[in-house]
Amino acid sequence: MANPQRAGRLAQEVQRDVTDLLLKRINDPRVQDVTVTSVELSGDLQIATIYYSILSDLASDGQKAQAGLEAASGLIRKELGARLTVYKTPELKFVRDQSVQYGNHIEDLIRKLHADN
Repeated sequence: MANPQRAGRLAQEVQRDVTDLLLKRINDPRVQDVTVTSVELSGDLQIATIYYSILSDLASDGQKAQAGLEAASGLIRKELGARLTVYKTPELKFVRDQSVQYGNHIEDLIRKLHADN
């Protein structure tokens, strides 16, 4: 189990570097609108779960973005290995962050509630 402070710093560094790589190095049009929202590292720092969001609500765009991120994960991990100061570069898992959609859903429910009154 790694030091929680170290894991937090490393997660921030991974988030910053992945965002930078998506903007500057990855030329895949499927990942143009991807925003990295957070990163969680496993206790042994071997797996980085990267949460992302996209601007589009279409399911097909979400699938394309996921496929693009998975296709680019090798390059991203290689670049992270060069940038990070860890013994082993974490394995990357990309997960779509549903919190933005959930927040919009709650906001719509509140609007409907106020409109009914």
